[in-house]
Amino acid sequence: MLSQGLRLSANIFRRIVSEMAHTTPGISLSATSQMPQGKPHSINEYTSVKKPPHLDRLTSATHQESAVESVTIEVDDGPDGFVPGFLHMPPNFTAPNPFQEHHRTAAILLSGAGGGVTGPSSIYLSLACKLATLSSGIPTLRLDYRCPARNKPCVADVYAGMKYLQDLYGLDRFVLVGWSFGGAPVFAVAGADQRVIGCATVASQTADADGIRKLAPRPVLLLHGTGDRTLSHACSERLYAMYGDKGERQLELFDGDNHALMGNAGTAEGMLCEFIARCAGVEVDEGLRREVVETELLNDGEREELMQRGGDLRGAESSQ
Repeated sequence: MLSQGLRLSANIFRRIVSEMAHTTPGISLSATSQMPQGKPHSINEYTSVKKPPHLDRLTSATHQESAVESVTIEVDDGPDGFVPGFLHMPPNFTAPNPFQEHHRTAAILLSGAGGGVTGPSSIYLSLACKLATLSSGIPTLRLDYRCPARNKPCVADVYAGMKYLQDLYGLDRFVLVGWSFGGAPVFAVAGADQRVIGCATVASQTADADGIRKLAPRPVLLLHGTGDRTLSHACSERLYAMYGDKGERQLELFDGDNHALMGNAGTAEGMLCEFIARCAGVEVDEGLRREVVETELLNDGEREELMQRGGDLRGAESSQ
């Protein structure tokens, strides 16, 4: 009878631990194994999320539309050396003349532990179009990963994206944005490369994010929901402290919101848009704010389905 009771107690204990693992927010979604699973995804898998569903609202307001290119970027670090993405280019963009004043800035948007190209609450799908449509448009790359949740190859993907934008378009200043696991490659690259002029994250992990200690005085924006059941908002509080007080840092906590900021997606997108523009030196006046930043290119009920189609909820990633 005693041994049966011990077995029962052990079973209950294991069940409680298992339930806690699924309900208690963590600090990392990085893969525990460095062995990649399967092959990188093809850009052809993402054709349905090349543009936001209501892009006409932006073109009606601005009377212009950014070009969106499907790209497959070479990565020189071993097999499976190509990473897919979508590049949003300002209308009539030409490479900046090195002898003329131009912000020379591009944004690179990175998703979480499952990879993907739409971001939290599909914010990236809308944000990229808006950045490219500003008065001095900012080229924006929505970049997938070859080996999601593995920081070393993901860092190589980011460097390959930067090289692509610099070689083809003369862009040599970068603002990096990462969701969830995406904070790890964002801060790893930023901590080692001064071409990165600013970083922003949504619900970032702290694991593999020590590069944030080397970011200042370059600015950082940290967004997190206090109801996040995937990665605790304490992660962003910790990153805020790790950044130090030698530069411009902003932490915004959204009361009760989840891992993808579903309840505040529009507000978060606006903050990201204006942060990136400010890093690039692009002024957003009231007219641009009304016509571009505040225009809704997605309906709230579409966001999670678009995340699914964009690959952002694969693997360990979650909107909750």
